[in-house]
Amino acid sequence: MGAAPAEPRRAAIPLDQVIPAPVSVESGGTPYRITSGTHIRVDDTPEVRQVGTYLAEILRPSTGYRLPLTTQGDGGIRLRLAKGPYGAEGYRLDSGAKGVTITAQEPAGLFHGVQTLRQLLPAAVEKKSVQPGPWLVAGGTIQDRPRYAYRGAMLDVARHFFTVEQVKRYIDQLALYKINKLHLHLSDDQGWRIAIDSWPRLATYGGSTQVGGGPGGYYTKDEYREIVRYAASRHLEVVPEIDMPGHTNAALASYAELNCDGVAPPLYTGTKVGFSSLCVNKEITYDFVDDVIREVAALTPGRYLHIGGDEAHSTSPEDYAAFMDRVQPVVARYGKTVIGWHQLTGANPAKGALAQYWGLDSTSEAEKAQVARAARNGTRLILSPADRVYLDMKYTKDTPLGLAWAGHVEVQRSYDWNPGSYLPDVPESAVLGVEAPLWTETLSTSAHLETMAFPRLPGAAELGWSPAVTHDWETYKVRLAAQAPRWDALGIAYYRSPQVPWPAA
Repeated sequence: MGAAPAEPRRAAIPLDQVIPAPVSVESGGTPYRITSGTHIRVDDTPEVRQVGTYLAEILRPSTGYRLPLTTQGDGGIRLRLAKGPYGAEGYRLDSGAKGVTITAQEPAGLFHGVQTLRQLLPAAVEKKSVQPGPWLVAGGTIQDRPRYAYRGAMLDVARHFFTVEQVKRYIDQLALYKINKLHLHLSDDQGWRIAIDSWPRLATYGGSTQVGGGPGGYYTKDEYREIVRYAASRHLEVVPEIDMPGHTNAALASYAELNCDGVAPPLYTGTKVGFSSLCVNKEITYDFVDDVIREVAALTPGRYLHIGGDEAHSTSPEDYAAFMDRVQPVVARYGKTVIGWHQLTGANPAKGALAQYWGLDSTSEAEKAQVARAARNGTRLILSPADRVYLDMKYTKDTPLGLAWAGHVEVQRSYDWNPGSYLPDVPESAVLGVEAPLWTETLSTSAHLETMAFPRLPGAAELGWSPAVTHDWETYKVRLAAQAPRWDALGIAYYRSPQVPWPAA
């Protein structure tokens, strides 16, 4: 028999090459080498053990090592909870010759530290078959915590339906970059995607199609619970959205009595917006809203429930304000915090409500001033400017997928803005965070989602996580390029933007 192939010579990945950029990095000392003798040491609690199991499941296939979990001994990879300056999601990573220790105050911090550790290992660590090592982690210390508490990504499952497995795949990709909110756009003109026991035709009829006329689909309550559970295992909170009073054709088609004239319109498979509205003056509308919010809230352990509120062009401003005045207290009654698109600031945002801004750099000064006024009055903001972080916008005029109503959004444009100073006259303290929406009028497969999300999603994640002082396109694009072999190993379909110095294929 011949000798085993020699391990390639490979330098450890520098600690400052990860995305999102950490708060502070001190490099130096001997790298740690993961070997067949490495153990994963965990605190003896279910939450820490879960993070340790997750890490082992990533490392075992590619290294071929057993990497047993233990609560005893020294060295190896250590995951520990301790009091310190970490906040709810921060962590410290210490690496040296004897081992790697990740310390955090909460399990979410340990989980985010594990994502950093993944990026410090060779890209081949992501593969599902045994790869040649060595598995080195550079020596030194990373101290890290997020700039913003809310770091979201939205997936539109209404225009095109995506299965539980497809959503889980996207969740895993979000977790890589420390995203902590998954906003699911569950209803729109083209489809209703969640089973509601008290109004069953919403899903069975309203969910029976999609853009272009495909078969559509919907989540049973158990399937939705499985998405919520899986997201929680990756430390993401699910934010369900039931869009109203516009974007409601699927509901109006399912129940004639929700229409002012009592006549159900046909199902809709096009992509126009702004033509549908719940009947604001009928009492049954509020019975419907109460039932839907009650059932969705009961399925959702997270804090938030999104009521949409955008593009309600078929509802007068007076009716819109009256509708929101009645609906926001329903959300509170079922224990959730309201999120609405920023048009909510033109009505009367409830105390504690969040407004999600999706305007453009070119949005009118009057509309921006309305949002700023609400922010100064206590309404906190999630920033999703469409010409910056709408992941469905075409990169260039030649991009085969996506839309261009907000312009073309190349990778540098999506990264090069500061959430803390983006909207005039909005105090930085009013910004709760950043969210990157992915609308699916033109997207129907996981590869489509990935091509539009990558490479822009990691930039949105960095805007949400990293200190403003680390923000620099010239250094970021180099770190971004270095992610490509990892995406290749994970089978992520991504757009090779000419703005990024990708490694040779």
